[in-house]
Formats: sequence, C-alpha cells, structure tokens
Amino acid sequence: MFKQFLFFSSLLFLFGCKLEKKQPLPLETSLNTTSIEYASGFKIDHMASGIMVIKVLSPWPDADATYTYALIPKNMQSTITLNKNEYDAIIPIPIKNVVVTSTTHIPALEELGVLEKLIGFPGTQYISSKAARKRIDSKQIKELGANEKLNTEVVLALQPNLVVGFAINSGNTMYQTLQRSQIPVVYNGDWAEQTPLGKAEWIKFFAPFFDKVDEANTIFKQIEKSYLDAKKLASTATTRPTVLSGALYKDVWYLPGGNSWGARFLKDANADYLWNNTSESGSLSLSWESVLEVAKNAEYWIGPAQFSSYKELNSSSPHYSQFDAFQKRKIFSTANTTGETGGTLYYELAPQRPDLVLKDLIHILHPGLLPNYNPFFFKPLL
Repeated sequence: MFKQFLFFSSLLFLFGCKLEKKQPLPLETSLNTTSIEYASGFKIDHMASGIMVIKVLSPWPDADATYTYALIPKNMQSTITLNKNEYDAIIPIPIKNVVVTSTTHIPALEELGVLEKLIGFPGTQYISSKAARKRIDSKQIKELGANEKLNTEVVLALQPNLVVGFAINSGNTMYQTLQRSQIPVVYNGDWAEQTPLGKAEWIKFFAPFFDKVDEANTIFKQIEKSYLDAKKLASTATTRPTVLSGALYKDVWYLPGGNSWGARFLKDANADYLWNNTSESGSLSLSWESVLEVAKNAEYWIGPAQFSSYKELNSSSPHYSQFDAFQKRKIFSTANTTGETGGTLYYELAPQRPDLVLKDLIHILHPGLLPNYNPFFFKPLL
C-alpha cells in the first residue's frame, strides 16, 4: 500500500593505490561530522586525513547490521592506505558513474545534477523522471533485470564505480558477488526512515560520492524550509478534519500505522487521522468491519491504495460505498499522477519532495489556506 519499493544499484572502483609499506590510517581520527538533523539511518564523519566515512546505521528496518564506507579523494590515493578490514567498501571519489537500484534514488541524482552518471538500473520501465527516460531511450542507462535478481553479468560488464543497493536483510548474495569482483556496493536505507524530512535528507548520503556536499546541503535546506513553512501554515487551521486511509487487499484492509511516514504527513497537515494513536511504524492490517466502525463518517479518504476511480473502487468491493467519504466524493489518490510509462510518480519523487506532499494535503484538507495551489501528487478520485 504505502509501501514503495524500488531499490537496486551497482557500484565499483579500483581498490588500487594501496602501498603495503604505509601504515593504515586509524578509523578514529574524526575531525567533524556532517549535520544530519532528521535522518536516523546514516552519519558522515570527516576525518583529519581528508577522507570521509559514511556509516549506514539502518540499512533496513530493525537491522542488526551496520555498514561503514570510506571515501578517499582521488588526489589522495597515493598517500593514504586504509585497513580494508575496518570498512565494508573503500571508494575513490568523485565517482564517474553509478548503478542505483530504487526509483527513489533517481530524484537525488537529478537534484544534484549528476543524472548523466547513472549507467544502469533494474526495471527501467518503472522510472518516471523525464530526464532519465530520455537517457533510457538513448541506451545511456542500461536495463539490469529485476530488483531481486539483478543481472550481475551485465553489471560486471558495465564496471560501475559504485552500486547503491537496497536490501531487506543481509543475505543478498547478488551484492556479495559484485563485491568479490571489486565493485563496491553501498546500502541505502532511505526507505526505512519514518519521517518525511528524514527520507529527504538522504540526498546528503549521495552527495559525497560526487563531490556535491555543499549542493546537497543547499537543496535540503530549501526543502526543509518549504516543508516547515507549510506545516506552520497548517497549524493555523481552525478545524482538524477526520481522515481515513488505505484499502482492502483480499480480505485485509491495510492502512498506515500511527508512527508511519504516511501518518506523519497527516499529522503535520493538522488532520485527525483516525489511527494516529497506534504505535506501528509500518502498516496496520485490519478487517473492513473494524475500519467501517471507526471511519464510516470520516470526512476525507486519503490514499485508497492503487485505485484511481470510484467505479474501480466500487467494482473491487461494495463495502467501500458505505463510507461517507465515498458517498460525498471526498477521496483523493496519487494513482492518477503517473509518468510516461505509467509509473506512479508519488513512489519515485515524494520521498525527495515531502514539501509538495504536505502542500497537497493542506490544499485538500484546509481549502482556504492554499486557495491557488495546484496539487502535484494527490488528485480527486475520478
């Protein structure tokens, strides 16, 4: 439902320039740390030697494993030797090319102005970015197969400097194969963040690989300001409309838990999300009867899964028509905002642009606050 999954990428570069007679640089010589205010899944240390160390603390939800990556400026490779046992990958920077594995990675590359460095992606048909589609059509971005079954032969032939991967656990043999072939793989855990600005802040994770740290800081500050300004505006609303979300899959109604990414948007939009007091950070799995009992009179229905029209919704289940939001035509969906190949743009771009999501919701739930705003993701159900 609110699960957006698109994730997989390939990484490589020479592990070269290691002079055995030099002393390995100790990991502990940290000079300062990149300011990470909202994301909890990674940190970046700037070492006294001039290298950067990225630690991925939450590569997936409830992960026991953490990963440590050393980034060495190319002009320093001949003067620094690192103990490879202390790092999961050592990457010379800036990189010349990259493979990524989730559509949520595409907007960060585009915002940083490095989309031309993307040379491979699994499932290119799911990419909605217009700029990326042009590069796919001109064969500049190679198709790498399915997310779970990355075509390692094609990746090895591409010899990327880096693969940015996604995983739900540590048992991904596909990435291990690439690493054994000296193609560095780094895990990106942006999808595991539970706050809108936390997801968006992962642009700072991508930036050091391309020598774009200052640019990432500027981009994120603009998004942060836009989001916080919208949140402040929403707080001035004199009413808090009640909201239902999600839809049935077979006999189970899935909707966002109270500590989830989706619920946080509704809270910041000053809405009364009817499951806001639940503790789950993922989805709740409920019967339609229990949902009807709580939300029959909900004023709005935000995000009815993949449904794009009332006809489609009603054909799927007659239960839906019992809700006031259905009867009063107060259902809003992201399903009708799609890219060239039919991919839902929300899944690709929303994590990078939470400010647009929040403004959409404010426009819907508090019409007087943003009267001239044109919604970007959420549109009325057809």
